[in-house]
Amino acid sequence: MNIPEFDMEKTIMGTLQIEISEYTPERVVAKMPVTPRTHQPFGLMHGGVSVVIAETVASAGSYQFIDASKQRAVGLEINANHVRSVREGIVTAVGSPVHVGRRTIIWDIRIYDEKDNLVCISRCTMSVIDA
Repeated sequence: MNIPEFDMEKTIMGTLQIEISEYTPERVVAKMPVTPRTHQPFGLMHGGVSVVIAETVASAGSYQFIDASKQRAVGLEINANHVRSVREGIVTAVGSPVHVGRRTIIWDIRIYDEKDNLVCISRCTMSVIDA
């Protein structure tokens, strides 16, 4: 994978144990365990955690379309529709770019549970800024 070098253990990815398992210009896939660390008070995966994994996919994937020596890809807007709850197991976020422009990159991200049930649909717009 050609993701910029940094210590992932010291980021939200390490905290939530998010791992990128596929990384191509057409598709980025990340997996994450659902544990009490990711729960809201009633034992369900917190909706904000869905947003974190969705933006992680969009952010990482956007680096394939920019010159990382001169540019950064940062979140500009994100939305999420939560369609199913999850208590445990592994969720998988699958992102694909919808628009790749010079200053914005828009991603569609779908999050699934272990039975391939749709958990969340998200759209994330990344802004391409100068480093």
